[in-house]
Amino acid sequence: MKIIIAGAGEVGTHLAKLLSKEEQDIILIDADIEKLQWIDSNYNLMTVAGSPTSFKVLKKAGVNNADLFIAVMPFESRNITACTLATKLGAKKTVARIDNYEYLLPENRAFFRELGVDELIYPEMLAAEEIVTALKRTWVRNWFELCKGELILIGVKLREKAQILNHKLCDLTRQNNYYHIAAIKRNEETIIPRGNDELQLNDIVYFTTTPDHIQDIRELTGKTEVDVRKVMIMGGSRIAIRLIHIAPEYIKMKLIECDREKSFKLVEKMHDTVIIHGDARDIDLLKEEGIRDTDAFIALTDSSETNILACLTAKRLGVAKTIAEVENIPFISTAEGLNIGSIINKKLIAASRIFQLLLDSDSSNVKCLALADAEVAELVAKEGSKITKAPVKDLTLPKDLTLGGLIRDGKGIIVNGNTQIQANDHVVVFCLDTAIRKIEKLFN
Repeated sequence: MKIIIAGAGEVGTHLAKLLSKEEQDIILIDADIEKLQWIDSNYNLMTVAGSPTSFKVLKKAGVNNADLFIAVMPFESRNITACTLATKLGAKKTVARIDNYEYLLPENRAFFRELGVDELIYPEMLAAEEIVTALKRTWVRNWFELCKGELILIGVKLREKAQILNHKLCDLTRQNNYYHIAAIKRNEETIIPRGNDELQLNDIVYFTTTPDHIQDIRELTGKTEVDVRKVMIMGGSRIAIRLIHIAPEYIKMKLIECDREKSFKLVEKMHDTVIIHGDARDIDLLKEEGIRDTDAFIALTDSSETNILACLTAKRLGVAKTIAEVENIPFISTAEGLNIGSIINKKLIAASRIFQLLLDSDSSNVKCLALADAEVAELVAKEGSKITKAPVKDLTLPKDLTLGGLIRDGKGIIVNGNTQIQANDHVVVFCLDTAIRKIEKLFN
C-alpha cells in the first residue's frame, strides 16, 4: 500500500513514525529540508522536499499510484488544495486535516467529495468529544464503546482501594469471567499481559467488559463516580470552544483566559458561558471563582507543562476530576504517573482516526488509548480464516497482542483461552507498536 503524507508537522510526523513500522510504502512531503533529513535518517520511509501543493512535487512523490494521500499541514486551505490536486493526479483516497467545524456538517460533505477530499479530520473536535466522555465517566482514564456499546473498553488507574491489587491475572480470571485485562501501562512501559502478570499499585489497567458489568469493574478498582455539574476550563483554545458547544446542557462551564482580547472575543461567541479574564495559575483567582465547588477542571492551554501543573493544583484544591491536554508525546508517560486524571492528545487521536483507514479488513474502530505505543481495533473474522480454526489457547498469537472480546449475533462476549472465534465475529484486538497487521492475516 502506497501512502503519501503531506506535512511533517506534529500529526504528520507522528503518523509517519507509526506507519514506518509497517510494511508500507510511505512517502513524507514537506518544504522543511532539515526536518525531512532527520526523519529520513531515523525512520524507514522516503521523503520528498517541496510544497505538497506543487504539481511537480506531487508527481515526483508518485501521487498517481498512491492508495492514500493524507494532508496534515497547519493550514486547512493547503490541505484541501493538496487533496484536490492529488485526486486529479490519480490518488485513490484522500484525507485532509481541517480547523473549521462547519466543514463537517452533513450538508457540506458532498461538496468536499466533489473537490476530491474523501475524509475530513478535525483533531480539536475529536479531542472535545473525548473530554465529554471523560466528564460523563469520571472514574475512568479511558472509555471506548465498541459495536454500538456491546463491548466497553475501560482504562483505570489502580489505587490502594482496588480489590485486584497484587493478584495474578490467572487467579483473577478463575474468580471472574466477566472482564478481560487487555493491557497494562506501568511507568514507561505498556504491557500486553499474560496469566502470570501481577497487578501493581499505580498501574493503568485496560479492561474489556460488557455493559451490564461496568459497575462491577468500578467496584473491583475501588472507584467512586462523580456527578459533574460545574466545570472550570483553563484556556480558550479551539478545543475549549468545541467542548462548550457539544457539552450536555446540564453542565455549567466557566472559562478562564489570560489574553484580554481573546477573552472578549470568546464572550461574543459563547453568550451562555461565564468568561473570565485572568490567569488560572493564580490560586487566589481559582479560589475566588469557586474552584472548591467545581466538579471538574480542564486545562487546555498551549503548554503541556502548564496544563499538568494546573491539574495538580486543582487536585490539591479538592477538584474530583481533572483533564489535561498534553501535546508533548514524551510528557505523556510522566503525566500518567501523576494524579491528574485524564489526558488528551490531539496528535494521537487524529493519527489513530487516520490509521483506521489503512486496515485492509473490515474495521470500524481504532484508538490509541492516549498512549504512543498501543492500539485497539475491531476486526471481522472471515469465513475459513485461520483465526476460526481452533480455540484461542491453541492459536499461535504474537506476544505483543491479545484478543479482548468479541461481538456475536449482536451480543458482547469476553474472550478467554477456550473461546473459539467463528466466522463474522467482530473481535476486539489490542496490540503494541501498531502490530495490527501481524494478526490481520489471521482474520482474512
